[in-house]
Amino acid sequence: MPANEGTRTYDAVIVGGGHNGLVAAAYLARAGRSVLVLERLGHTGGAAVSTRPFAGVDARLSRYSYLVSLLPPKIVRDLGLDFRVRGRTISSYTPVERDGRPTGLLVGGGEERTREAFARLTGGEREYTAWERFYGMTGQVAQRVFPTLTEPLPSRDELRRRVDDDTAWRALFEEPIGVAVEENFTDDLVRGVVLTDALIGTFADAHDASLAQNRCFLYHVIGGGTGAWDVPVGGMGALTDALAAAARAAGAVLATGHEAVRIATDGRTAEVTYRTPDGEGVAAARHVLVNASPQALAELTGDAPPAPAEGAQLKVNMLLKQLPKLRDRSVDPREAFAGTFHIAEGYADLATAHAQAAAGELPSAPPSEIYCHSLTDPTILGPDLVEQGYQTLTLFGLHTPARLFARDNDAVRDELLKSTLAQLDAHLAEPLADCLATDADGRPCIEAKTPLDLERDLRLPGGNIFHRELAWPYAQEGTGRWGVETRHANVLLCGAGAVRGGGVSGVPGHNAAMAVLEAAGG
Repeated sequence: MPANEGTRTYDAVIVGGGHNGLVAAAYLARAGRSVLVLERLGHTGGAAVSTRPFAGVDARLSRYSYLVSLLPPKIVRDLGLDFRVRGRTISSYTPVERDGRPTGLLVGGGEERTREAFARLTGGEREYTAWERFYGMTGQVAQRVFPTLTEPLPSRDELRRRVDDDTAWRALFEEPIGVAVEENFTDDLVRGVVLTDALIGTFADAHDASLAQNRCFLYHVIGGGTGAWDVPVGGMGALTDALAAAARAAGAVLATGHEAVRIATDGRTAEVTYRTPDGEGVAAARHVLVNASPQALAELTGDAPPAPAEGAQLKVNMLLKQLPKLRDRSVDPREAFAGTFHIAEGYADLATAHAQAAAGELPSAPPSEIYCHSLTDPTILGPDLVEQGYQTLTLFGLHTPARLFARDNDAVRDELLKSTLAQLDAHLAEPLADCLATDADGRPCIEAKTPLDLERDLRLPGGNIFHRELAWPYAQEGTGRWGVETRHANVLLCGAGAVRGGGVSGVPGHNAAMAVLEAAGG
């Protein structure tokens, strides 16, 4: 929409063209509402985009968000999206050295194979039996909780009745997740693999009294009713491209290069002032949906800002000429890297890394996890790269809170990347550096993003990938009926900071659209 078009009234103006904003736009436009999306960048997609980060190299990577679990199939069906995911036959591989020899734990490839892997590592059946029992429990919880994400918020008691398992409720909702991990498992490596799902982008100890780690764990095991994390075919940008196409086809106007700078509302109507290279404009709306952080919402409305958020992750994208060989020769690298490859993520390792970071130091053995998108979906690579055997690697580091980078982001990033890759190299039969591809300028194809980089590039507060701490998926004081409401009756929060936000889910976008339609009796 050109800046000089003048003020026009829409049924809904959506601030931010990330995946949640696009979901809301598509639902509302398909319901016959007039919709305008204001996106400050020159493209839609937010953090769920695919880009070519390496000069002259035909590799389209999911630069920020990279796996899909929490996106309800209902949204894909409702919006008629041309989007698919592929499952991974291998869940994870975790290398370790024991008794002076390289070994590890491969989870996946069938029940019998996984059972044998546990027995080789731990010397018996106990840990595998505990694993099956524990994830049987989380699977039951997933089946009962996941469908509620696109319904009005249940009360705590309603959700507890739906879970209908006092042991599971206590383990996941009431006691620090470390209690359940230690009650169920004895092997340090197995304990660490379980705990990692509680620490993705969340800086917390296993026994943190806030239970932030429990909320993170819950969202990582309920996706799709199974907890599976799937690979988006064509990369994450395939999803947001499909959403943008669906929104446009339904009649929504997507205005890129339009930055919202102010929202004025009386609770019934609103005006959104936006800025473009050509000047300022105003769009009037009956409802405003904000696909941005709670901090950004407060800035736009002039309200008091929420407590500061802090991210705690290192994101590294790589392109390799070939996968590196492993010291553990019993595992094919094509299987080890197809699932989640855990590095320095034993239970004691994670506790030490958290304690060091909490004391203001970089972890001496930074924990991280890696996966290879192109093994499951090679379409993100050009045909020549596929033919030559090139592969992508995505690394996600834990326990690196934004505060550690405040003194010198560039220097600390370089130091952390070096030590993180050293932890990986300890399990490789050849240095990772020897496997890296080079770009058109001869530079290694590797880029790293700290929380401060994400704050700068994407305006994530403190670099927090969830915009703030994840919330329990039930109603609490002030959460509203759908978890998207604000103190302004016609202004809704449809980004990751909404209740049941976080991850690439579209849930806040869906729920904000439902709240608008419900308010109008539609």
